[in-house]
This record gives sequence, structure tokens and C-alpha cells, in this order.
Amino acid sequence: MSEIHPTAIVDPQAQLADDVQVGPYACIGPHVKIGAGTIVKQHANIEGHTVIGKKCEVYPFACIGMKSQDLKYVDGDITHVEIGDRTILREYSTVHLGTKPGETTRVGSDCLIMAYCHIAHACQVGDHVIMSNLGTLAGEVVVEEYAIIGGLAAVHQFCRIGAHSMVAGASRVRQDCAPFMLTDASNEEAKVVGPNIVGLKRQGYGPEVRSALKEAFRLLYREGLNRTQALDKIKYEMNETPEIKMLIDFYQSSKRGVH
Repeated sequence: MSEIHPTAIVDPQAQLADDVQVGPYACIGPHVKIGAGTIVKQHANIEGHTVIGKKCEVYPFACIGMKSQDLKYVDGDITHVEIGDRTILREYSTVHLGTKPGETTRVGSDCLIMAYCHIAHACQVGDHVIMSNLGTLAGEVVVEEYAIIGGLAAVHQFCRIGAHSMVAGASRVRQDCAPFMLTDASNEEAKVVGPNIVGLKRQGYGPEVRSALKEAFRLLYREGLNRTQALDKIKYEMNETPEIKMLIDFYQSSKRGVH
């Protein structure tokens, strides 16, 4: 049985699995589904057509499933939020519904969304992502798995943050950020500092992979080549490991350009 504090307001139509805990003064709307073992702490607010996975933690004053802030949203349209398993949403974090009918804002499993972070309509956040305090995603941003977004970073709508990358704190991200790389966009001269070596080590990538990514970085940013020349050189002169292929594919598929 779920453990619901007597002061919490849980709509009778909400679907709460076994072992869900709901703290004092939390509010849960009628179209919400919450997986087993999830903890909704005091004063948290979950509304809309929202699905939250197993063993998540929703901290005080987090607002999940609120109406999209996109002015194109039409009241009454059914849009969604989906959150995976074991994800933590800290104090005052916000995850908004999609805008277009049927549109879904997604946050993956095993994510840590720290205090005051904002995830806007139709964002797609992968597994194992960390967003530090006050990180902000505008609408329809894609954040791939294991990416880290520094505190106070602001990501422009439609941008893409590559897997295993890191965005420096206070960055103003207006273009895509390459996978495996550390991007610092904290001033007007946004730059890629180098491979995210610490993150790669933590995820078990060995010296050969890290060396290959260092060489790819050198060709892209230190040899004076244009982007096409650098990618051709990487493609034809380096071993096409999965990581190198991912890097090449990311650059070639970018619609906004890559920092």
C-alpha cells in the first residue's frame, strides 16, 4: 500500500503503485501515474498527463507536469511528461508538458536534476544526465546520455548536447555541444576546451579511447582545418571506433552547428 500523508491532496483517479510515499501538502493530479518505491516529498506538485517511474525522488516544491510556457499551447490539448526510474528531481525543479497535442517531454532514468533546474516543453533528456543548480533547457532541447550541464547554464531551444559531454557552468549554449567534449560558452568566445577526460574515466573508457578522442579534438580545433577537412581527416586517417563514429555523425547531423 502507498503511504500518503493525511494533508496531501491526491486525486482519486491518480495511479500510485505499491510503496509510493507522498509527504505533507503534496499535490498529485488525476492523470498522474507513479511507479513503485517513488518518494514524493512535502509540498511537491505533480500534474498533467505525467508518468514517473520506479524509485524516483521528487523534492519539496518541485513542479512536474505543469502547462507548457510555449504561447502556442492550447488549453485542453493533451500533452505529456515521462520520467524514467531512479531519477531525482530536487527542490524547485520544473519539468513542463509538451506543447503540441500528443507531444511528450522526457527525462530518462538515473538522472540528477538539481535545485531550480528547468526542463521546458518537448525536451528529450537521456539516461544518467546531471543538471547542476539553475541549469535551464529551453524548448525541444536534446540532452544525450551521461551529459553534464553545469550550474547556471542556459541552453537555447532546439540545441543538442552530446553524450558524455560537459557544459561549463554559466554557459550560454546557442549551438550543439559535441559528444565526449567539454564546452565552455561562458563568454562571447565559446570554445571547446578538450575531451571530457574526467567523465570518460568515470564511465570506464580506457586510454586508447581517450587518446583517440584527444587526436580528434586536435584535428577539429587545433590544426587550422575547416570542419569538412577535419572530419574527412578523422574519418579516413583514424580507426573508426564507436566513439569516433558517434563524434563524426554528430557533427554531420547537426542542424544548428556545433560550438
